[in-house]
Amino acid sequence: MSAGVIRVPAVPSSPPAPLVARVVVDVPLAHLDRPFDYAVPEKFADIVQAGCRVRVRFHGRLVDGVIWELGESTDFAGSLQPLSHVPSGEPVLTPQVARLVRTVADRYAGTAGDVLRLAIPPRRANAEKRESPTPDALPEPPDPAGFARYTAGPALLEALADGRPARAVWTALPGEDWPARLVELCRATLSGRRGSLVVLPDGKDLDRLAAAAAELLPAHSFTVLRADDSPEKRYRSFLAASRGAAQVVLGTRAAMFAPVRDLGLVVVWDDGDDLHADERAPYPHARDVLIQRAWLDNCAAVVAATARTAEAALLVESGWANELVADRAVLRAAAPRVQALGDDFDLARDPAARSARLPSVAHEAARKALAADAPVLVQVPRRGYVPSLACDRCRAPARCAHCAGPLGIAPRPGPGGARIPACRWCARPAATFDCPHCHGTKLRAAVIGAARTAEELARAFPGAPVRTSGSTSGVLATVPGGAAVVVATPGAEPVAEGGYGAALLLDSWALLGRADLRAGEESLRRWMNAAALVRPASAGGTVVVTADGGHPVVQALVRWDPAGLAARELADRRELGFPPVSRMASLTGSPAALAEFLETLRLPDDADLLGPVPERPRPGQEGERERYLVRVPRASGAALAAALTEVQGVRSAKKAPEHVRVQLDPLDLV
Repeated sequence: MSAGVIRVPAVPSSPPAPLVARVVVDVPLAHLDRPFDYAVPEKFADIVQAGCRVRVRFHGRLVDGVIWELGESTDFAGSLQPLSHVPSGEPVLTPQVARLVRTVADRYAGTAGDVLRLAIPPRRANAEKRESPTPDALPEPPDPAGFARYTAGPALLEALADGRPARAVWTALPGEDWPARLVELCRATLSGRRGSLVVLPDGKDLDRLAAAAAELLPAHSFTVLRADDSPEKRYRSFLAASRGAAQVVLGTRAAMFAPVRDLGLVVVWDDGDDLHADERAPYPHARDVLIQRAWLDNCAAVVAATARTAEAALLVESGWANELVADRAVLRAAAPRVQALGDDFDLARDPAARSARLPSVAHEAARKALAADAPVLVQVPRRGYVPSLACDRCRAPARCAHCAGPLGIAPRPGPGGARIPACRWCARPAATFDCPHCHGTKLRAAVIGAARTAEELARAFPGAPVRTSGSTSGVLATVPGGAAVVVATPGAEPVAEGGYGAALLLDSWALLGRADLRAGEESLRRWMNAAALVRPASAGGTVVVTADGGHPVVQALVRWDPAGLAARELADRRELGFPPVSRMASLTGSPAALAEFLETLRLPDDADLLGPVPERPRPGQEGERERYLVRVPRASGAALAAALTEVQGVRSAKKAPEHVRVQLDPLDLV
């Protein structure tokens, strides 16, 4: 032994307490909607974290899962199965999002596994290996001039910068640069070291918002989550948020569960758009999810739109949120002149104008705008050429003789191409037609689409170029400011440089006449979104809606009063017992499956069972399907969701052969 060196024998340390991982497994069975305990092997002890992905053995097979939480003990009496594999220690589920997932699953009678599939994108190993860049510095609070036109607008920015949980329903002015205003809300929140989440209905709106964020926010301070990105890019953006590198998240519907660090603000734009409702179980709505986040995280919330929904009106009426609106004088200065067909005094001299697709007042407004070298926007409710045909004699909808699908006419494939009616479901041509009701053999157009409208307008205004914007021809983001006619379907209206000189809102009956609880609200939303792109009346901006001027929805457009119509809609629904003053569940399935489901269902005492009614047939549907509606007061909504969850768990445990679709607060009630 060398001199001066003393070796002290090592004292054996007690082995560390084994960790227990509580895992939510990816199994679509309602009776297994709970975490299961697994032992953490020593080889994974250094990388396992709460919220990371794992692979576990469950009922004899390997399945994916997420660690809900870690503990040191378990209530399970036997020996725990170990984790089989840990693909990555990256925590993709934060405690705040885990709490939200459980809340949303309970609210919509779903399972945590269903919600996790919506909340966490698929893993990409290459994205996890890359570092997420962070911003260099926090921004200064924004200039309040943009919100100065709104009562209490600057006060809202100040509250966000101070970290106070302000709640507002913002009705944007016509012509407003709403992407810049939304980014200013995020900037105010970021200046107070808090994060923001903004959810929009579609990619076109998201592109505008991302461009504004690039100008007003520091580099790397925000990230964009969009469904049409590549899986790796989307996962990389998700990691930037979960790691806290980017505290501002902008995205479409799937971003409502984004793991924003230190969340201080949630915003939903155009909450009436049906794209905000997820089509996958448990069918959550982005507005409701963000309101739940604001409550759980005690953060600010803004429900923003050009129009207003009955749900937003309820938030104001209940005192949960305050109105953020402009004074009437400011509104009058920003709004275009709106003229309804019923206001045209020429109707007395031209009775046919009421039934004409392009009445004289609309033709004159378009002609004046084109003469002033300004573009004209024409909104058409339907895409395609002639998407719907009817019997010329009895007006009954024309159906395919093979599958009973609707008949329509597609645009010509080329110059001189024939237009042959064909089924929109199975694509079989219908060279001959025999009406089953009156045996008529001739067809007529029930609805005119955007492509046919563009042809008609090209003949009506031969000197102006005609552009189309829609899902069939492609959505245009912007158009130049020169004279042109732009035909667009709702939601696909491009932004014109300098604004449109006129907007023609055609075929109003196709919107107002729908058998839908939200027909009036949705009509006004689509019209106002288009009319907001038109220049102010002082600059010659004109909007013509081909509808009776005495209709309440048309009057709301003429007065530019979305809040008034929303309050009226809310009062009507309260009298009828419809959402949002009540909660309703839709139960859809075969008659036998529904009978078994309802036999087990223990409804609250104040529930109403409505139905059954036949479900509207869908392409490829086999067998008869029916639908029941269950209605309860809003206060009993949680009890209804719990009762539905219980039945689904029982049916899942018994391996019921037929599925019953359960959807709470669906948009299509009628």
